[in-house]
Amino acid sequence: MAREMIRQGGRSARIQAEVHDTVNRLLETRDRSAITVPMIAEQAGVTPSTIYRRWGDLAQLLADVAVARMRPIADPEDTGSMIGDLTAFLQQYAEEMSSKVGRELLADVIGSHAEAASHKCCVFTYQHLETLNNRAIARGEAGFDVDRLVDVAVAPVMFHILFGDRDVSAEYCSLLIQQAF
Repeated sequence: MAREMIRQGGRSARIQAEVHDTVNRLLETRDRSAITVPMIAEQAGVTPSTIYRRWGDLAQLLADVAVARMRPIADPEDTGSMIGDLTAFLQQYAEEMSSKVGRELLADVIGSHAEAASHKCCVFTYQHLETLNNRAIARGEAGFDVDRLVDVAVAPVMFHILFGDRDVSAEYCSLLIQQAF
């Protein structure tokens, strides 16, 4: 299967930015069930076929917008210790993902059935954890196995957020990190 190449800059980037901005504006003022591709196209100044060609359907577009909003804008907090960094990261992750907006973004990513969108979100988490691991090693700390930490700390948080069977409090996040080490 050929991989779609999107030029950075140029017309394609402008269209993507305008469509994303339009979707974000609409999500602030309307129920997502009332949003349609023709509505987005009209407000973004493109044809519906442009949206269908680029994203396939509304679910894929919402997932793409969600991924863009979930993209980290800064490195995780540096608390001075590996355990402190991991605890702060997991607490912030849980707080963001369990918020109303976070749950909506997760629903858009998962609901699209687009593996690429889910994979990008996974990569964001792994990149943050790799940053924390490298920072710990640079401090002279032992570091950690990123895959194992995802299994024992991030995965339980995400499970409880998705299925809503337990509060993902700061205390719970701290406990998961303590149990990991």
